[in-house]
Amino acid sequence: MFVDEIDIFVKAGDGGAGCVSFRREKFVPRGGPDGGDGGDGGSVWLEADRALYTLLDYHYQRHYAAERGQHGKGGGKHGASGADLVLKVPVGTIVSGRGTGERLGELLAPGQRLLVARGPRGGRGNLRFASATNRAPRRADLGRPGEERWLHLELKLLADVGVIGFPNAGKSTLVSRLSAATPKIAEYPFTTLTPTLGLVRVDEGRSFVIADLPGLIPGASQGKGLGIRFLRHTERTRLLIHLLDLDPANGRNPADDFHALVRELGAFSPELARRPQLLVANKVDLPGCETRCREVERLAYVTGLPFLAVSAVTGQGLPELVRVAADRLDQDRWAKAAS
Repeated sequence: MFVDEIDIFVKAGDGGAGCVSFRREKFVPRGGPDGGDGGDGGSVWLEADRALYTLLDYHYQRHYAAERGQHGKGGGKHGASGADLVLKVPVGTIVSGRGTGERLGELLAPGQRLLVARGPRGGRGNLRFASATNRAPRRADLGRPGEERWLHLELKLLADVGVIGFPNAGKSTLVSRLSAATPKIAEYPFTTLTPTLGLVRVDEGRSFVIADLPGLIPGASQGKGLGIRFLRHTERTRLLIHLLDLDPANGRNPADDFHALVRELGAFSPELARRPQLLVANKVDLPGCETRCREVERLAYVTGLPFLAVSAVTGQGLPELVRVAADRLDQDRWAKAAS
């Protein structure tokens, strides 16, 4: 099960209490205070883990607490500090406060950590309060309670290339041919219910991550179909591939499909609609699709988008698609570096 949004409760460990104690030893009259400090409470951290791709683990357990600090003891013994709690999340997770909407941070690199609940200091023992005028203090601090809060975790996939298109356009087949990913492939609509990531090898030293995103339909930006739940996964892609279906039997017009997708992207995020894009016509191996392919080519000329004709089933045109996508990603990277 793919879970990309979840609410969890985190609590830092409480600080240990300080101790009120006096040295009691034979032949040592008025030994003085020797109460130790309480230990610090453990903190709660979130850490990005490359091996994770879903927040499913937090679906089954919602409450997490770090270890509390131990109380101080006599003889000047300080309590042990509580161990920190580290919760692993997928790379690309956004962390915000539930209810407040305050964004606490994003985890965009493997191993990156975010402090979400800080452990408090332990209480001071009476040894800390001894002075020249107060040689027998009978006070100590209690440990402070640990910070606690509800968090909203939202996962946005980190992919270089996102493949978008209407249901049954061949997105899953394309990603499975370009990478080692194994998305579900079938002849009925909405086969893909969860985004799938795959690594595409271009040549020695060059590769990129491609994402097979569930099929979009008109009204997706308002939540229709799979809607915003998966449309937001395109926000971090650097290149979008519009995969248009040339199959004459589907009863749809590829140009109308393209304009519908562009409208949904613009309605969801105007910035997203301005990302670099490729126009790719799929299923050129089918008989009777030549006229539809020429229409898509004219559409690419009018919109100024690079055009490629491929067949995800036979592999026709796929090497050229990989090369063009890699070149566009390199151009985008150089443009950002220059700016």
